[in-house]
Amino acid sequence: MELLYGQAQQGGGFAAFLPFILIMFIIYFLMIRPQTKRQKEKEKMREDLQKGNRIITMGGIYGVVQGFKEKGRQIVIKVDNNTNLTINKTAIAGLAEKVKDEELEQA
Repeated sequence: MELLYGQAQQGGGFAAFLPFILIMFIIYFLMIRPQTKRQKEKEKMREDLQKGNRIITMGGIYGVVQGFKEKGRQIVIKVDNNTNLTINKTAIAGLAEKVKDEELEQA
């Protein structure tokens, strides 16, 4: 009887880790991979910004890109006729037409 019990425990080594490995794959494909894809899309959008694009910041300020400073790291946006703001490029949530309210809440 002990011989059968010892053999059953030896065979369970890999099988014990199988659920953990399966959970890690599920987490990767349902959570991590989509998040990195969104980050890459947002970074590409920030790199492709041009003068005249209508944007929204993470703080909810709408404006039009007027120019760039500090080798493209800062952006000057026109908010009103007499108001220009200089913001960091990473503070841009997206193009004004394409940003959803949920994206602003997550940032």
